[in-house]
Amino acid sequence: MDYFEKKISEELVAKGGIVDFYKLTVELPNGKTAGRDVVKHPGAAAVIPVSEDGCIYMVRQYRIPAESETLEIPAGKLDPKEEPSICAARELSEETGFSGKITHLTSFYSTIGFSNEILHVYLATELKASESHPDEDEFISTEKYTIDELYAP
Repeated sequence: MDYFEKKISEELVAKGGIVDFYKLTVELPNGKTAGRDVVKHPGAAAVIPVSEDGCIYMVRQYRIPAESETLEIPAGKLDPKEEPSICAARELSEETGFSGKITHLTSFYSTIGFSNEILHVYLATELKASESHPDEDEFISTEKYTIDELYAP
């Protein structure tokens, strides 16, 4: 079966600081038309910093969409034409103060039902500590966890 959806029209609904919102009309494989809401995103890189003793460094921050504090691996959006590995190293440094060996693990669409965001995930090892330097609008802390602590409910 052919699963291809042909784009008939695309309208920019709103241009945001990070993402843009589009309304699309597509032709389905059966010839009927349907609407699609699409968020266009520049992509992002995330990094799992693992210490010599096997612990993982996480960042804690408040996220307004979730209306709560979150515990996350360091991550951030790609700058224009930025290589994902460079973004991962930059985010690791900015958010945790660490530098290290960066190894690509996987890339995937984070929310393919409505967004084109591709998330590139890296492993950081051989960590070297320095001072973190988060973006001006980021208020975060770096915390170290064992794998068991992260799996705990």
